[in-house]
Amino acid sequence: MTESILELQDIHRHFIQGDKDLHILRGVNFTLKKSEVVTLVGASGSGKSTLLQIAGLLDHASSGEVVIDGAACGKLSDRKRTRIRRHDVGFIYQFHHLLPEFNALENVMLPQIVAGLSKSEAAKHAEALLTKLGLGARVDHRPSELSGGEQQRVAIARALINKPKILLADEPTGNLDEMTGNGVMNELLRLSREEGISALVATHNKDLARKMDRCVTLHNGLLE
Repeated sequence: MTESILELQDIHRHFIQGDKDLHILRGVNFTLKKSEVVTLVGASGSGKSTLLQIAGLLDHASSGEVVIDGAACGKLSDRKRTRIRRHDVGFIYQFHHLLPEFNALENVMLPQIVAGLSKSEAAKHAEALLTKLGLGARVDHRPSELSGGEQQRVAIARALINKPKILLADEPTGNLDEMTGNGVMNELLRLSREEGISALVATHNKDLARKMDRCVTLHNGLLE
């Protein structure tokens, strides 16, 4: 049995912009082990978001292979890639992207309903996870009635509700003040480790990076 949950093999990504060929990733190789939490750092514009999108099958590499839990994903159909994203990968972004017309519970329930769970079961699981994140008394509140930290905790719950194998987080505390961001990140790390979820987290916060198992740096299109 492989010890890795995610492998990026010689990943290249380039874009054509006018008459220029912009190389963002120049042969990235990376392995994320099972139950490992890794920080991804790099300057703004270095390609961290692009790398995470490719790792999560939201974007296609120009060349190279993405392997998730031993399965090569590069040549899979869009339908199969969507299925892997739905069941095996959780995403958290700098902005929470919660649906404003739904309350916290409903926002967290949605991924389970999409995956085929009944509303009653989805509500039960969502409430339990929100309670773990200290939001048991806030499940009926809409995003506009929650603080920034609370909204991001709801986004974390939504990303983890289907118990993904991999969590990909792109500057998950970048829109929060330092104290709130530290609290949110501590909760994210705690839940990831409790559930045995592997995580790759892009952040500029060096203090947060030190709390993770290891750190990799994206520079000039390569990981160091």
